[in-house]
Amino acid sequence: MSYTAPLPGALRVLTTFSLQVVIARVGGMLYLCGVKKAFFGFLMSLTVALGCAQAADSVPSSVLLDEVDVVAIKQSDRRLSAASTVLDAKSLEREQVVSARGVSDMVPNLFMPEYGSRMTSSIYVRGLGARIDQPALGLTIDNVPVMCKDNYDFDIPDIVRAEVLRGPQSTLYGRNTMGGLMNITTMSPFNFQGVRLLAEGANHGSYRLGASYYGKPAERFAFMAGIYHHGDDGSFRNAYNGRLIDWERFTSGRLKLEWRPRHDWTLTNAAMLSFSRQGGYPYRYLATGQISYNDTCFYRRNSLLDALTIVHRRNSLTLTAVTSYQYIDDNMTLDQDFTPEPYFTLTQARKEHAVTQEIIAKGSAAAHSYRWLAGAFGFYRRYTMDAPVTFKDTGISQLIESHVNELNPYYPIAWDTRSFVLGSRFTSPGWGAALYHESNYATGGWTFTGGLRLDYEHIRLNYHSFTSTGYNVMDAATGGVYRHDAINIDRSGTLNKHFVQLLPKLSVSYRHTGQRALHNVRLTWSKGYKAGGFNTQMFSDVLQQHLMGMMGIGASYDVDRVVGYDPEVAWNYELGYNVASRNGRYSLDVAAFYIDCRDRQLTTFPNGTTTGRVMTNAGKTRSLGIEAQLHLEPVERLSLDVAYGWCRATFVDYDNGIARFDGNRIPYCPEHTLYAAARYAFALNANDNWCRSLAIEASTRAAGRVYWNEQNTVSQPFYATLGAQITLEGRRGSLQLWARNLTDTRYSTFYFVSISHEFLQQARGRELGATLRLNFEL
Repeated sequence: MSYTAPLPGALRVLTTFSLQVVIARVGGMLYLCGVKKAFFGFLMSLTVALGCAQAADSVPSSVLLDEVDVVAIKQSDRRLSAASTVLDAKSLEREQVVSARGVSDMVPNLFMPEYGSRMTSSIYVRGLGARIDQPALGLTIDNVPVMCKDNYDFDIPDIVRAEVLRGPQSTLYGRNTMGGLMNITTMSPFNFQGVRLLAEGANHGSYRLGASYYGKPAERFAFMAGIYHHGDDGSFRNAYNGRLIDWERFTSGRLKLEWRPRHDWTLTNAAMLSFSRQGGYPYRYLATGQISYNDTCFYRRNSLLDALTIVHRRNSLTLTAVTSYQYIDDNMTLDQDFTPEPYFTLTQARKEHAVTQEIIAKGSAAAHSYRWLAGAFGFYRRYTMDAPVTFKDTGISQLIESHVNELNPYYPIAWDTRSFVLGSRFTSPGWGAALYHESNYATGGWTFTGGLRLDYEHIRLNYHSFTSTGYNVMDAATGGVYRHDAINIDRSGTLNKHFVQLLPKLSVSYRHTGQRALHNVRLTWSKGYKAGGFNTQMFSDVLQQHLMGMMGIGASYDVDRVVGYDPEVAWNYELGYNVASRNGRYSLDVAAFYIDCRDRQLTTFPNGTTTGRVMTNAGKTRSLGIEAQLHLEPVERLSLDVAYGWCRATFVDYDNGIARFDGNRIPYCPEHTLYAAARYAFALNANDNWCRSLAIEASTRAAGRVYWNEQNTVSQPFYATLGAQITLEGRRGSLQLWARNLTDTRYSTFYFVSISHEFLQQARGRELGATLRLNFEL
């Protein structure tokens, strides 16, 4: 019998982490270069095996690690460092929350409205945010830092915890977390073994079906496998053809593996594959009040998120490595003018691959009065996009021919064909790296925290814009053809951008432990950052203007200026207070903040006959606000929850070249947000499998006023919706009857401009449904 001596502990840790990083990166690069998916999967599996094998020769232990949570790994006590909202599994199930959008409804000053498809999952928090490109709020799901904002909106059953940290989190989490961070954690197969079933039906042909199996075939290994499907027939009709347009079909599969080979090691691999198909979009023309357009609209998305997390804890040191791979393949096709006339259509088809790697070290010293954290993060992402704009008969007639013929009526033009394509194709690789550190020193009731992050990012855009068309110049006097002009445009180029940011954070807090409650006061100063980038949607406008310029009309667009935009930075000053009773009967969290934002990234709509949207840096903005969260249990079985946010977000210095908007409200950022719920539970039979308790609940969600444009001429007034539900709960499941927007309140969630036409999207009306959840433990 042979015996191989194990590596010394420190060397084994270093070897494991190094091999994991190298293999993950090599696998990601090979995949991006076209290596088959099976080989990439093999490499990822090998990474898991290497991480586990070095710990397999350990002595048995009954001590197991808690669920791995990147937020918990990076922050020991949220109340000392940031305003936060933490929602547990029961709260999420009561509100039928299965997505990031559902979480946002329950968080003060966080606004993630319905925008027509899962692609346009825009987020606004504390007056920060933008409709396209870079998000202001970061999102992690089972340790996967979701890199693409267009992949933020998908359903995730079996959520056990949702955490939202408000205010800049860039020191620890880097790019695109200047408004905060949302972390969603799903159920661990070590905490439950059995089968979970979900069935839901509602009006508008809406339904949800889900099944999950949680198994533990060995003492130290557990897994879950689940499938989920959501369908909706839609509630808005296109007056042009009488068809429902906002239908949806969403299907996902999840696999989660957890191995705990010994008491100081844990390995988790979580993967999710999803498929989304949607119609759209329910945009109502402001001038007529109708939804009516002639061309097909749809959104299709396939996505994969996979993450491997390895955690090793030894005495006061914790080492963590998180490797993720993400893939998205989507197609958005629009009737871009959203009218019954054939102006033009847009298709945006994209494929994106991304690989991330993070290594975190966390420790403490001096009887835990001093704590420190250090880490390194890197990513590589690459996408390809095909984004043609097809001009049709009315578009050619009204946007091109009429302008030319008005200037020269004696020699009018007539296009060769009644449709032509403005083609745009892109390839954009990018990568980034960061180093960060945070120290935390506690003495008495005081805690002092300081942190710094160095963040570097490079992105490149390779573009190819082209069209081939032509027109006849007519002689008005004779009615004959004077001459024929051919248009052949073929433009290619490369744009590059580099960003370097230093992201500091300082905070001080004081905690007082009373006989009945715990009190904490905190003061925080931090810098947030959103990466810059390229607005690819503007290329069709650049090409259109170039074409019209060849004909003597149109504007001249500088590609570098209108396509590229710079990073956005914000300095956040925050004062917070929270108190929690020892018996759990009440808790209160209050925060006041001031945010000074520079080079604000803002979505604007070009004037005139252009078709796209421009991301531009809008000078300076300012956000001032307060937030309050209250949980109260005045008597047994009665609970009250309130989350309120007020934010005044205004332009300080913004001139778009036509007008100044200093003092105006920033578009899409609600001044008020409110969530309130009251719940009373009747005790029935504590040991009954099906009828342990009966709970009734009433809730309200409110937001507004929301200004839709920089001029502040169009807005959505403050609105509120009422919800109610009755839940019969037992040990093996629950049956819930629920209603949303009981009063059928009418309000708008989105504003859109195309060729000077204004559109609004109306929110859904009353929704009634029933949800059945079954849990069978093994």
